[in-house]
Amino acid sequence: MAGHLVKRSFTLAGHRTSVALEPEFWAVLEEEAARRGEALLRLVAAADAARDDPSLPLASALRVLALGVARGR
Repeated sequence: MAGHLVKRSFTLAGHRTSVALEPEFWAVLEEEAARRGEALLRLVAAADAARDDPSLPLASALRVLALGVARGR
């Protein structure tokens, strides 16, 4: 069912964190990681490290990344 959130847990910079996104966003992020030949964790870690504002939620950064991928950037 589209629209429900799927939570995934990661260890980033030595800390456990969970991110909840819609399945459609996870699908885009998984496809991008595969296209780059890397694990989803590495893509998430890169997005985490690249945030200009660390107070911005990681989920938001991942949605923006997925949107950029979908737009072909």
